[in-house]
Amino acid sequence: MSEPTTGDSVVETGRLRVVLADDAVLLREGVRSLLEDEGIEVVASVDDGVQLLAAVDALTPQLAIVDVRMPPTHTTEGLEAALEIKRRHPDIGVLVLSQYVLREYATELLSSEIVGVGYLLKNRVTDIDRFLDSVMRIAVGGTVIDPEVVRQLLRSSEQASSLSALTPRENDVLEAMAEGLSNRGIAERLFVSVSSVEKAISAIFDKLGLEAGETTSRRVAAVLRYLDRG
Repeated sequence: MSEPTTGDSVVETGRLRVVLADDAVLLREGVRSLLEDEGIEVVASVDDGVQLLAAVDALTPQLAIVDVRMPPTHTTEGLEAALEIKRRHPDIGVLVLSQYVLREYATELLSSEIVGVGYLLKNRVTDIDRFLDSVMRIAVGGTVIDPEVVRQLLRSSEQASSLSALTPRENDVLEAMAEGLSNRGIAERLFVSVSSVEKAISAIFDKLGLEAGETTSRRVAAVLRYLDRG
C-alpha cells in the first residue's frame, strides 16, 4: 500500500466527492451510507458501466468506487469501465471492489503507469477503518492492493515462470499427461523409452516445485498447473 501523494486537500470532511457503481442494491446503499456518515459526498449512485462513465464524465468526482460484475453480462463490465475512466480522467481515483481476482484486468489496472487505483475484495468492506483509509489514499493518488490480490498475481507469475523453464520435451510430456496418457502411452506417442518419460516427469516435478506428499498427487498438480497456464 503506497502513501498518499498529497496532504489533506481532498480528504477534509465534505470535500471528497465519489461516484458509486454496483448493481447489488444492498451493498451499494450500505457503502453509500458508510461514506456519507464520514462526510464524503456520494454525487451519483448507479448500477451499470454506461451510467458510471456518464456520471464520471459529467460530475468529475475525485473517486469512483466500482463493482467488477455489472449488467448486462455480469462479467467484467465494471473493470472495463474502471480502465476507461483512467484513460479519460487519469487524475480521478478508481477503487475496484470484487468477489474475485481477475488477473489480466487487475494487472492492467494496477500497472506502474497508473496512479490513484485500488483493487479490494468485497469482504474488506466490513473492516470499516481499513476500507475508509483505502478510499482516502486512492483519492489522493495512492495505490491500495488487497493482500489476496497480490498473492494470486504473484502465484500466477511464479507458475508462468516455472512452466517456461520446461524443455520442449518436458512440455510434450506434460501435454500428454494432461490428456490422461500413462507413462507407457506417453513413451509410445513420443517414440522414447519409458525410462526417458519417467526422467522427464521427475524433472517437471522439480521445476514446478511439486514435492511428494501423502495426500497430494504431483501428477494431478502438474496437469492442473499446465491447464491454468493461460
